[in-house]
Amino acid sequence: MVQFEQKSIFQQEKTENIPLAERMRPKVLSEFIGQSHLIHDGSLLCRAIKADKLGSCIFWGAPGTGKTSLANIVAFTTGSHFEKLNAVSSGVADAKRIIDDATKRFNAYGQKTYLLLDECHRWNKAQSDSVLPAIEKGIITFIGSTTENPYVSMTRAIVSRCRVFEFLPLT
Repeated sequence: MVQFEQKSIFQQEKTENIPLAERMRPKVLSEFIGQSHLIHDGSLLCRAIKADKLGSCIFWGAPGTGKTSLANIVAFTTGSHFEKLNAVSSGVADAKRIIDDATKRFNAYGQKTYLLLDECHRWNKAQSDSVLPAIEKGIITFIGSTTENPYVSMTRAIVSRCRVFEFLPLT
């Protein structure tokens, strides 16, 4: 007779508490489904991610179209440091801390830093301007994620220094 050990609620695996959607997120480009106009063999975005040469960019599209998933793929596949902020709950102090750390990391090890700013359209001009010098100097590579049209909802200075990739609704 085979006996099964039943775990107490205190012994459960940590992954059991992570939402299914988060556990199923792709970790490499080959697992990413959809957005074939952006991600296909030979596409600019695909080549840049694989070569760890992605420049500052904005991922724009409806919720659930893969913007954050693709940004996470960048985090998993590059040799660069990756930081995430949510514009709803972060401000200039958070960005300044990341930029200071990125500067030290680059000077000490030559490692570049990606900064993903989720819901980037929610930052005001002063907040956006706080990361602008670091983008211009190459201290950080900015990845903005937004559901709003960046040409309308974001400062021109940030948009002009980023390549905008539009994520289409999934069918």
